[in-house]
Amino acid sequence: MSDLARIQSADLKGKIILLRVDHNVVKKGKIKDPFRIDASLPTLDLIIKNGGKPVIMTHIGRPRDKRTKLISISSDTAVQPIIDYLAEKKGYRLYTPQVDPEDKSGIKSLDLESLKKILKDDAWQGIYLPNTRWFEGEEAKDKASTELGKHLSSFCDIFVNDAFGSWQPHASTIEPTRHLPSYAGLLMQKEIDNLSRVLNPEKPLLAIIAGAKFDTKIGPLKAMLKKADHLVLGGVIYNAYLCARYGIKIAGITPEDVAAASHFIDTLSPEESDKLILPRYLVESIFPDRQDNSKIRKLDVTQFKTGDVYAYILDMHPDSLQVPQFQDSIIKAKTIFVNAVMGFTPHFTQGSAALYSSLNENHQANKLLGGGDTLQEFKILQPDIYIKALSDPKYYFFTGGGAILTAIEQDSPYGIEPVKALLK
Repeated sequence: MSDLARIQSADLKGKIILLRVDHNVVKKGKIKDPFRIDASLPTLDLIIKNGGKPVIMTHIGRPRDKRTKLISISSDTAVQPIIDYLAEKKGYRLYTPQVDPEDKSGIKSLDLESLKKILKDDAWQGIYLPNTRWFEGEEAKDKASTELGKHLSSFCDIFVNDAFGSWQPHASTIEPTRHLPSYAGLLMQKEIDNLSRVLNPEKPLLAIIAGAKFDTKIGPLKAMLKKADHLVLGGVIYNAYLCARYGIKIAGITPEDVAAASHFIDTLSPEESDKLILPRYLVESIFPDRQDNSKIRKLDVTQFKTGDVYAYILDMHPDSLQVPQFQDSIIKAKTIFVNAVMGFTPHFTQGSAALYSSLNENHQANKLLGGGDTLQEFKILQPDIYIKALSDPKYYFFTGGGAILTAIEQDSPYGIEPVKALLK
């Protein structure tokens, strides 16, 4: 695993461990899905069992207003539900500092002397810091970021990054590595190890990628086309592709997305074009926010003509999976990578449900799925398959989608800044 510094080589006993995790699972004060928390438990358990005291930090949501730059400190994006979950599941007693909810500029510093006392108190097994995005310097690109890194590192002995999904170079993922001996946690190592099964796959490789904005996917799509034997598009990026290729209009697809899709098509080689699998049957609806069967119809992509105008195309019809090319690509694949929800949730889910079921029929392939939405839909739509997949070595669920696509685009996880900072 390259020259990644690993937590197994660190002396944890009696040390204060600044631990970055990706527990971005809280929405409006409630945990949506504890999968990412559970995935990080081996590292947290290792620290506590080996006599370390963890100081845990994660980001939650987007409390900073992009327009006004003000930060909203509220229970909607607080870490308390995570602390409660860890107490119930593991019995861990974690203290969290109280902060001023009226501070709209963000937290500048914490009372470190009080935190040191907490860490010496056997009543507490560690500290869970407030949402990192409540801090003034977390997403800053200036001195505030540097100062936050120094501040958080000043009372700790070791930094462990276990948040592969938090791939942005923010203060909490980068700055501690400048001040403390730094290591990759067990989950970080596991994510990188399984990513190698995508970057160096057993062939044939089938990739299925969807998304909401085409311009953000061009790089990963081009990189994946170099590796994959077949690539399936879904979601809004597929709709944009259809608009560009067939000269049609689809409700909700912006000119910017069509332009990006046109650029993507123009740069494809004949070999790359042949790798694309375009789901043939789609679901059109007048209403994107409800399922009214009287306003829904099945479309056949092969019947599209230049100048056609369509309402919202909101899902892949399950019949697409019966088309021989699509069916064969699933049956013959030895590696399947999925970063895709095929329909517009929560009302258009038949395409995703049928896809996940079909993939499960291939018992020989390594099936690697990434992205919070992908995992959430898989769990909701195919709960029986999901439960069995959690203990099936042929399946792996990545905790982050953006990090995986970035690594695919770079053809390596070691170019991602928080990972690069952990190299010896």
